[in-house]
Amino acid sequence: MSINIEIQPLIIIIFFLGINLISFLIMMIDKIKASSQDSERISEGMMFFLATIFGSLGVYAGMFAFRHKTRKWYFLIGIPMLILQNCAILYLVYKIFS
Repeated sequence: MSINIEIQPLIIIIFFLGINLISFLIMMIDKIKASSQDSERISEGMMFFLATIFGSLGVYAGMFAFRHKTRKWYFLIGIPMLILQNCAILYLVYKIFS
């Protein structure tokens, strides 16, 4: 049983938008927790994990929308590199399956 070829890109787009929305909201939640001195913060490792699984645009947008983690050099360098990595993987998957 295979998925119709026209439906596959739609599923990929929905996943991509969903993970980026979640990543953006995680950045917002962590900024709110940081402002309120809450001890139950979201780890930086979780933010990098979300960026690695195609949420890098959401993390990057959240960084600048909420002015969160913009002073950390590893976010300023790492997240754009993960955007490139995500694009490279999407390109390879597209080339392999098209």
